[in-house]
Parts: sequence; C-alpha cells; structure tokens
Amino acid sequence: MIPYFPKQISYRAIIVYLAALISISIFYSDYAMSFGYMAAGLLCVAGFFLATTEWTRSARVLPEKQFLTHVFIVAFILRLIWVVFSYFYYSRVTGTPFEFAAVDSIGYHEDAEWMASESWATTKYYLFESHLIGLSDTGYYLYLTTIYRIFGPHIIIPRIIKALLSAYMCILIYKICMRTFDESVARMAAIMCCLMPNIIIYCGYHLKETEMIFIAVAFLERTDYLLRANKWNFVNILIPMLLAGSLFFFRTVMGAAAVFSFLTSVLIINTPSMKKGWKRTAIIGWGLAAVLVAGGGTIMTEVEGLWEEKEDQVTSKRLQQTLRGNQWAQYATGTVMAPMVFVLPFSTMIDVDEQYGQQEKHGGNFVRNFMGIFALLAIYEAFRRKQWRNFALIGSFVIAYLGVISLSGFSNAERFLLPGLPGLIMMWAYGVSTLREKTWKLVTPWCVIVFAMEFAWAFFKLGSRGLF
Repeated sequence: MIPYFPKQISYRAIIVYLAALISISIFYSDYAMSFGYMAAGLLCVAGFFLATTEWTRSARVLPEKQFLTHVFIVAFILRLIWVVFSYFYYSRVTGTPFEFAAVDSIGYHEDAEWMASESWATTKYYLFESHLIGLSDTGYYLYLTTIYRIFGPHIIIPRIIKALLSAYMCILIYKICMRTFDESVARMAAIMCCLMPNIIIYCGYHLKETEMIFIAVAFLERTDYLLRANKWNFVNILIPMLLAGSLFFFRTVMGAAAVFSFLTSVLIINTPSMKKGWKRTAIIGWGLAAVLVAGGGTIMTEVEGLWEEKEDQVTSKRLQQTLRGNQWAQYATGTVMAPMVFVLPFSTMIDVDEQYGQQEKHGGNFVRNFMGIFALLAIYEAFRRKQWRNFALIGSFVIAYLGVISLSGFSNAERFLLPGLPGLIMMWAYGVSTLREKTWKLVTPWCVIVFAMEFAWAFFKLGSRGLF
C-alpha cells in the first residue's frame, strides 16, 4: 500500500485547477471572478495538495504522540488564523462579522443572545414548547445560549471553540482510520482533515455545521471503538447512543444516518469482538430499543415528515430556482444528482448572482471534485480485497447521509453536503493508499473529466439564467 500522498497526484490536481480556472475566466470573461477569489482558490488547492504530499512523507518517521500533537497544533493554528481574519474581513465587506448572505448565522446569534439574557425557563419554553424552533435546530441554539451565558454574547468566542473542536476532530479521524485501515492511512486522513479548506472556513461561520460534524465524527469513533473492544461496559455502549441521539437535535437526517450506520455495522462488521453471537444480539437490542423510544416521540415524527415531504421539497426548491431565473434547475433531479454524490458540490468559478460564498469556497469544492475518484476506488478496493465488512461503519454513514441529501432539494448545496466530508476524507486516504498500476491509469482520464465537470458547471449556471 502507498504510505503517503503521491506528488504526481498533487501536480495533476493543481494543473487541472489552473487549466479550468483560466479557461473559464477567458471563455466567460464577462463573468470572471475577482482576482482575490482566484488567489484564494489557488492558495486552497495548492496548499492542500502540496502540503499533504510533503507532510505525509515527513510524518512517516514521527512517533505517534508527536505526530498527533503536530496535527492538532497545526489544525488549530490554521483555524484560529481564519477565525480572526474572517471576523475582521467580514466586518469590513459586509458591515457585520458574519459571512456573505448570512441569514441563519445572524438568527442563531440574535436568538441565543436574547435567551442568554432570560431565564432557563424561558429558554426551555422557546426551544421545546413553543414550536417556534424546529427540533433539528434546538441543539445548536441550546449550545450557543450556554456559551453566551458563560462568556457573554461575544461572537468570536464560539468561533474559537469551533476551531478547537475542528482541530480535535482530526485526532478522532486518525483513531478511526488507525483501527479500520492502518497507520499510514490514518496519518494521511488526519493530515487531509487538518488542511481541508472547507472545514477550516466553516470555523469562521456562526453556523451549526462545525459542532454537528464534530459530534458525528465522535459518534463514529466511539462506535468503532465499541465494535472492536474486547470488553464492553455500560458507558461504552451509552456514549455512542447519546451522540447519535444528539445529532437529531442538530439535523434530523444526521441522526437517522447515524442510527442506520450503527445498526448496519453491527449486523455485518467482522471483528473478533463480534464473533460472539450474544454481543451482536445485545447491541442490536440496544439499538432497536433506542429506535423504539425515539419512534414514539417528536424525533421519529420529524423524520417521517421529512421523508414524506421529500418529493414536495425537491419540486418546490426547483420551482423557486426556476422562477428566480435558473431555468435548468428543473433537470437537477435526484436521479441525475445521486450518481455524482461522491464529487459534489461542483466548484463555482464564475461571478454570478453575487454568490460570493460559493466563490469563496470554490477551491475547497474543487478539492472534493478531484478527490472524488479516490472515494470510488475505496469502495471498489474494499470489495475486491474482501474488507468491506470492516469498513461498513464509515461507508454506511457516508452513503446513507449523502444518499438522502442527493434525493432532496439540496443535492448541490455545499452546506448540506459538508457533514459527509470527514467520511469521504477517510475514504480518499484509503483509496490513495490502494493505488496500483491498474487503478493509477484511471487518474489521467479523471483529470479530463474534472476539467469538463468544472467547465460544464459554469456553462450550466450561466445558461440556466439565460446569460448567453
């Protein structure tokens, strides 16, 4: 297996990015992005690929503890720099320390600030009894309100905490991959998570994604530990259950995907600790009990409602996009988007409809587009090498969550696709490590596909608005 990220992949990725960016900017010169966004995108793409190549090579000789310390420190510093920079940058360009087109962010902040100034009884009524707040938002409101009660309503404090949580998430990913794959894959995945642009950028947003993703990764890590542990106790079983349950209070689909991956992995995972039939039966019983408890309450009601309204949601969103001038949005159906779920969202390399947030993250989205092939290779190699049972937890969570999103009205919405990114990063690392002569030959044609993908997305965005 390849123990590091090959420089040949990095060079190809950067060349494809530059070729796509230059070609799109020239061909659609009237809608070219500003130089600032181009420079930021190049920094994200070149920084991710080149740093991953150099770091994965040099990190091979470091002791585990020293490596993890380096990863955490670098991850936290990168995130802290962005948190501070973005705070002043957004304050200057938008007039507030919130990102472009910040609606949910400002709502979270203002409501949490108000609840922090009121009694806990008022908070309880507003979040859980008034029915003014959806279940899938109550967790973040309660979390943010608690922080404001402790530290005061300072916007920068929750973002520094986000940087800490996001940095520690790299360590959790290392632990999962160490047990699931091997040490070289674990180190590669931790480094990729540390350097992934979109994960860094969200630490500077006042949104719930960073905390929600951290809980999801913590759930995967504790569940993986449970399934591979020789001895079980009440706490080891309870923790992943609580983490899965808490996800329902951040995003219902995340909680459902967690429960699905938990039960799926228990049923099919092939580890020494699961050889004893009573253990498998016992944990399945715990999982079913948790589902039955949730089934009688608000959680399952919301899950059921979301599923039943799925088609209406998709139709409504596409209709709204069409009415706003996006004439081709009606063709972005689940049938079309689902096969592309491992490479979405596409990278926006043009300036249209003042979508500055998409331009800001276009470099990170390009990384996802380019690395998509390694997620597909990971699935292929897992089956070819007959290791798919041991990889069931990660795979079932990623496929369940992204599958549902691809069938919704948010199949190319970067914010909604983000929670699947940590799982994809682990798959990327494994896919890269399994490269051999036969699969390496696929990388060059994939470069052509990615270039076509980015150009086609620019064509789609402009053409659907009747701009040419």
